[in-house]
Amino acid sequence: MIIKYSKKSLKFLSRLDGRSVTRIRSAIQGLTHTPPEGDVKPMQGYSDGRKRLRVGEWRVLFRYSAQDEIEILFIIEIGNRGDIYK
Repeated sequence: MIIKYSKKSLKFLSRLDGRSVTRIRSAIQGLTHTPPEGDVKPMQGYSDGRKRLRVGEWRVLFRYSAQDEIEILFIIEIGNRGDIYK
């Protein structure tokens, strides 16, 4: 499975300290397992299959897709709990 990050999520990760980045990236790696590891819930109101992963006080919005039989995990956005859903 290939993991792709949006520009917005990479920008958020670049502003965090190294320990937090490691924690978030290891949680994202858990999403590549079958079944996904972590606190994952589907998001309401979206038809593209978005889900959210809870990593402490941060939230990772993501979705799965497939291109030419290759599974892709697309990280849409990463942010603080209170700001991510706005």
